[in-house]
Amino acid sequence: MRYSAGYLRVSTRLSDDPFSDILRLTNAESLVTGGFTAGGAWAIRFPKPSNIKFFAVVKGSCWLCIEGEAEPIHFGTGDVGLLMAKRAFVLASDPAVAPIEAMSVFSGAGRSTAVLGDGNDFAHIGGHVLLDQASGRLLADVLPPWIHIRATSRQTATLRWLLDQLVNERGSDLPGAQLVSAQLSQLFFIHVLRIHLKTSGPISAGWLRTLGDPRIAPALRLMHGDPSRSWHLDELARACAMSRTTFASHFRTSAGNAPLTYLAKWRMRLAERALREEKTPVAVVGRSLGYTSESAFSNAFKRMTGHSPKAYRSAAQAASSDAVESAIDDARQENMAIGIQARQ
Repeated sequence: MRYSAGYLRVSTRLSDDPFSDILRLTNAESLVTGGFTAGGAWAIRFPKPSNIKFFAVVKGSCWLCIEGEAEPIHFGTGDVGLLMAKRAFVLASDPAVAPIEAMSVFSGAGRSTAVLGDGNDFAHIGGHVLLDQASGRLLADVLPPWIHIRATSRQTATLRWLLDQLVNERGSDLPGAQLVSAQLSQLFFIHVLRIHLKTSGPISAGWLRTLGDPRIAPALRLMHGDPSRSWHLDELARACAMSRTTFASHFRTSAGNAPLTYLAKWRMRLAERALREEKTPVAVVGRSLGYTSESAFSNAFKRMTGHSPKAYRSAAQAASSDAVESAIDDARQENMAIGIQARQ
């Protein structure tokens, strides 16, 4: 079978936008699963999430108490939280209130809302972010245990608009509301990450830190735009208007790897995806990523991943069906348990 240049371009050339490339590679998908309203004194304990958890305060304020954190965190109207750590947490009107278990509040098929007390003081909307079982660690490992985006930040105007639209869509009976909600939820998650990248303190060396480093952004765009090309250090340094030595040092400090090592690792990420999701012959995958022969690609792949391409493909495909079914079951159970609709 012949594979056209167009096919290879779609398969291995993503874009000159590294952030979008990585989100696509991890199959990050944000889903709103519900929310609740509350009034008076209240507190709800949520179990350890199996996926990245997010929530936003639509009305009023609350306290977030995360397992393992010494101090509770105050959330005001419009604040957004993102929880990466697999830790139980409590949302409460006051940290001193004894919490009830979330499953006791949100159980019951077909329920559309949950109300604590008179429901007039507080409104919440929440959901989770699904990641690819294999490549999802690329995103999860570089994020802190939790992120708090305050509504008072100058960066949050778009986020507040998205939150308003999301609440309106989920509260409407308009045609296509479910699809619109899914798209808004995805945009919501991306904007949370953008704001974190712009406003967070020092970030550990890694790809996320490189995205916030304008000095090496031109080199990243070149490598992501054409990962199969045999890039030379001099070319990448010139694109960043630096000397070879300065560029190499600055890139290593930001990314934690030398530039060409970063490129080699990114190629392997693309190769892993192709081997998991496609039936493309190993030799074709290797050539599409710039390797001159199947043996050269296989040796590089085994050196960096510990497995030959064929062994990796066999193991990944054998595990994929079980992983997909497990993820679907988790999502269905959560949607059944907390598939409720926030209302003001």
